Amino acid sequence: MTHHQHTNENFGKNLLWATLLNVVITVFQIVGGIISGSLALISDAIHNLGDALAVFIAFIANKVSQKEATTSKTFGYKRIEILAALLNALVLVVICVVLVYESIERIQQPKEIRADIMLFVAIIGFLANLVAVFILHKDSGKNINVKAAYLHLLGDTFSSVAVIVVGIVIYYKNIVWLDPAVTILISLYLLKHTYSIIKETVNILMQGTPANIDIMAIKNYLESFNEIANIHHVHLWNLNDREIHFECHIE
Repeated sequence: MTHHQHTNENFGKNLLWATLLNVVITVFQIVGGIISGSLALISDAIHNLGDALAVFIAFIANKVSQKEATTSKTFGYKRIEILAALLNALVLVVICVVLVYESIERIQQPKEIRADIMLFVAIIGFLANLVAVFILHKDSGKNINVKAAYLHLLGDTFSSVAVIVVGIVIYYKNIVWLDPAVTILISLYLLKHTYSIIKETVNILMQGTPANIDIMAIKNYLESFNEIANIHHVHLWNLNDREIHFECHIE
């Protein structure tokens, strides 16, 4: 087994565990949110549902990307990871927009919240999210698809902390408008971090030059050899976030 295959298998196992964990968190928080009347808990549950979908898509994409190249797919299926990362990011954007809309309505029409139930569920959700983040943390810097799923989970962990703080304040001060207000802040935070994923995946799909590579420096270096008169028809692009391809015509 090659190192690349072994790494992909580890990605797959970790993504599957994170998916199962998020499904459990989602069900728990939806029930807790309905009983307590907390929009922040329900929004956290929706985030977790989005996370579960994101991580599961990442898991499927990871499996498909390992398929061998064919005569009709000469580069193989590795770019499906980029498509999955883009889909994950777009799903998160939609979720955030919906949550902001719901939060504005809740601020205008506040509802009673059972802070004790909200607080208990939020703490359990935080601990479960922390475990999921820990599972994917090591691989988040090695694969853009895993990174997208990891950001989903990281955002939900921060949102769980915010929900806990809000639960404490509501329990002692009964300031119910904090519930939707924090939901808006969490959504804006997630949108900011999702932008970088969308930007990177679009650049890869458009076969743009990787941002950290100076294509003119490569051209000048190659043309410094006496045997090379000039190079032209230069192309440099990412197949996925780990593989870079280069081609040119040399005289």
